[in-house]
Amino acid sequence: MSWMLVTLLVVLALATAASWHRRVDLRRQQRAIAERAEAAGRKVAAAPIQVPRIDLAKCLGCGTCVTSCPEDGVLQLVHGQAAVVNAGACVGHARCVAECPVGAVTLTQGDLAARDDVPALDESLQAAGTDGLYLVGEITARSLIRNATVQGATVAATIAGRLAGTRAPHGVHDVVIVGAGPGGLACALGCKQHGLGFVLLDQEPVIGGTVAKYPRRKLVLTEPMELPLVGRLKQREYGKEELIELWGRIARQHALPFRGNVRFDRAEKQADGTFVVHTDQGLLRARAVVVAVGRRGVPRRLGVPGEELPHVAYSLLDAAAYTGQQLVVIGGGDTAVEAALALAEQDGNTVTLVYRQDQFFRIRRRNRERLEARLAEGRIEALMNTDVTEIGDTSVDVVQRAAGGDGDADGGVALQLRADAVFVMAGGDAPFAQLAKSGVSFDPADRPAPPQPAADEAAGSGLLPALVAALLATAAVTGWVLWHHDYYLLSSAARAALPKHALLRPDRQLGLWFGLFAAVAVLLNLAYLLRRQQWLGVRFGSLSAWMTTHVGTGLVAVLLTLVHAAMSPRQTAGGWAFWALVALLVTGAIGRWFYAWLPRNTNGRELRLEALRQQLAAATAAIGDSEFGRTARAEVDALIERRQWRASWPGRVLALVGLQWDLARTLRRVRQQGRTAGVSQDALAAVVECTRTAHGAAVALAHFEDLRALMGTWRWLHRWLALFMVLILAVHVATAVLRGVFTTGGLW
Repeated sequence: MSWMLVTLLVVLALATAASWHRRVDLRRQQRAIAERAEAAGRKVAAAPIQVPRIDLAKCLGCGTCVTSCPEDGVLQLVHGQAAVVNAGACVGHARCVAECPVGAVTLTQGDLAARDDVPALDESLQAAGTDGLYLVGEITARSLIRNATVQGATVAATIAGRLAGTRAPHGVHDVVIVGAGPGGLACALGCKQHGLGFVLLDQEPVIGGTVAKYPRRKLVLTEPMELPLVGRLKQREYGKEELIELWGRIARQHALPFRGNVRFDRAEKQADGTFVVHTDQGLLRARAVVVAVGRRGVPRRLGVPGEELPHVAYSLLDAAAYTGQQLVVIGGGDTAVEAALALAEQDGNTVTLVYRQDQFFRIRRRNRERLEARLAEGRIEALMNTDVTEIGDTSVDVVQRAAGGDGDADGGVALQLRADAVFVMAGGDAPFAQLAKSGVSFDPADRPAPPQPAADEAAGSGLLPALVAALLATAAVTGWVLWHHDYYLLSSAARAALPKHALLRPDRQLGLWFGLFAAVAVLLNLAYLLRRQQWLGVRFGSLSAWMTTHVGTGLVAVLLTLVHAAMSPRQTAGGWAFWALVALLVTGAIGRWFYAWLPRNTNGRELRLEALRQQLAAATAAIGDSEFGRTARAEVDALIERRQWRASWPGRVLALVGLQWDLARTLRRVRQQGRTAGVSQDALAAVVECTRTAHGAAVALAHFEDLRALMGTWRWLHRWLALFMVLILAVHVATAVLRGVFTTGGLW
């Protein structure tokens, strides 16, 4: 009776946990879809350069791309698969691409047709139409220090290959590198490695480029980085000062020919194929030119009175110099937020952050988290939807617009902020003019078409290698059993009389070795979790290879355990561990491959539902009556939310008739509102048809989500079985040790 109560308690606990987990997951998915819709409708200054792309035919829903992305809200799991929620927040880390075990994530080029700030470059980063002129780093519209160093090293190798076997004329450098930031430094080291003659120029007196202008103690590198002649840097994270010091030490160690305080004007291509590089310190000649400057260039001005006053700064080098002051920071990017955070940490400062947008949607996750904490503490005040109109000697005049408004006509409120110092962090104007004079085109028509992802990736899902390994292992064990069939086919009592019994029994000689190897296979199998979650710093190797190993070692562990048990597991801790391994193998197979089929249908229908919403918006907009359009869309949105998110699975099964009644009631209200508004019959019929189709899609989507969740229960069960197996295995090993099998002739 007591076992029945314990069993009932465990079952109820698991059922309650599963129900709670399901509810939390639904709310999370609903928020993710709402965030995606909000991001899609948000007005942005320019389209993102790079956007992640999820191949739903491959995505298994493991979530590694979501957890590996350093930026907040770019990717989320929706209906068991990865989905792009906020493409505008992607800055090109490409961790999601590297971590995906099945190659379902790629970085593709965004819609750049309307952007005139992206240079036209070929696949080797050479300016289109100007051979020998290369761009590296942030100016290529690719952010991150790691990307710049990879580009610099690659361009150096490309130039070395192009100039191989030739010598530069007297007075002509092989390469002139403009910009001594991370990209320029990597290119210089690469040129040194390949034996090229070069010179490294920068408008700043020290190596570091834009990084040298960052605030003190700013964390500027959080990714592993490699440099030619240096290799991989020892640390994963560097502050500004230590990184600048490291770069300077590397430049001195390798005797890089660096010239500081040199301003670049343009590079002119000559008839003989060489370049003349114009600077404020004279002319230089080179066979190739690499421009590795940043995009910030000259700080952007606000165009308001007072921005030339002495207490107005366009950069922050040392926040500690400001204490006990009222400070205003203008801007909403990472630079502005980091400046506000640094100033707020100083004693006695009151910091106000002024931003013209309604939210900070392009800042990094770490900055967002820190900013939210400071806002909650009251150490920073943020004025959103706010424009600066004038900067005075001790104040800043601003106009705060209503949400979605545009200026005083939309209810703007004039405010005056006290300011002892003002920091304008509104970005900068990149040196596009110098590049255009050098032969770089920014015409979208000159940009080569972005490479399209292959229709059939060669990497696959890792299924074939795992199946081959499983086949070989099973064949080997089958051969072993057939070889000793005269022992394994006997009953346990009859085996004891055979000489082989001492060799093959579970607690002696080979039988015990099989058990030890099975335990090692289990440990290797569980090591996959270390790599997937990057626990204990385990980051080496591709996740795809680790997943294949995970599958293979799972089967090997079952086979070795079966032989260890002499092909007849008993009702002991070891026997229960074996059956737990078998259950893990079955549930793992379901979660690994069969489970991946349903989410493809679910997310595909989610995209279809979004398209139907857009059709409904177009149909109501065509009517011309904004009040009816808003009301009709609100009715349909409420209907979809009830069917997709609010109803439970049993409720949907039992209320099929009720679903149609709910639809009929909504359509009746929409028709009545349309007739009241004087909408034509044809236009109203189009709205009704969109509503009916969207309702059907929402119902189907909800049913698919329920079925996906049901299949997902196998994965949830897989995790609990893994824990149970580990505990039972530990009991089995402890029992074996207490019985002394390792010291009474079992192993030695």
